[in-house]
Amino acid sequence: MSENNKAILEAANAAIAKGNYEGFLSFCADDTQWTFVGDKTLKGKEAVRQWMATEYMEPPLNIVANLIAEGDFVTALGDLTIKDKDGKAADYSYCDIWRFRGGKMVELKAFVIKTKVKDESSNAA
Repeated sequence: MSENNKAILEAANAAIAKGNYEGFLSFCADDTQWTFVGDKTLKGKEAVRQWMATEYMEPPLNIVANLIAEGDFVTALGDLTIKDKDGKAADYSYCDIWRFRGGKMVELKAFVIKTKVKDESSNAA
């Protein structure tokens, strides 16, 4: 079961990388709950859909360093780069703890720390 859940998360992350947010959401249970520790909690697939529409102006660059699976849980450690609506990129380190039920992602507990902001205008040639 653990390896299957790991494969599901890898497929879901591949969908995000392609900008296929609905494809990603197909791996989530309708009653999925996402808790961003110290920030907010999203309840239900529709809340996650709305959050993605405002937070992912373009697909995030997600570098997964480790995926650790045991029982109904998969923990992902890595780094993200997300651009805001103004095109400014911000870097984050994260630890996501996913809980699965019946082959679907039902709960996320995300620990996300901003590491730096990139000034895209200084990189213009």
